Amino acid sequence: MNFRRQRTEEVSVNLTPLIDVVFLLLIFFMVSTTFTRETQLKLDLPQAVSGERVENRNIQQLELTIAATGEMALNEKALLNPNLSNLKAALQKESGGDNMLPVVITADAQTPHQYVITAMDAAGQLGFSRLRLTTSEVGADEQQ
Repeated sequence: MNFRRQRTEEVSVNLTPLIDVVFLLLIFFMVSTTFTRETQLKLDLPQAVSGERVENRNIQQLELTIAATGEMALNEKALLNPNLSNLKAALQKESGGDNMLPVVITADAQTPHQYVITAMDAAGQLGFSRLRLTTSEVGADEQQ
């Protein structure tokens, strides 16, 4: 009997296809990821002695936030150019044409009066009659 020695083939794993797949997955996740920039305005509310506390916050409403610098956000969506026409368009879009929704205006204590008047004017021109201004209670800052 003549037994021949079998050649041992070198076993190797080709990593090139694996690297290609990982690279394609990396590109896919980088392209499909959305990067959102959350914007929030820092406010120091004006203080008032009188006023009514609103307990039911589950009702649908439009919340317009005005910073001391005049930056505005409607329902936490920043308005790029907060002039009268853009503000009216944003209010109309957010309300869906329902001018019976309450509009809550939350302005910083240092906000120039003109910005608040512009916001009230825009809401009034669209027929919103339920306007509310947000304040903090006097002495609430000392308790915290």
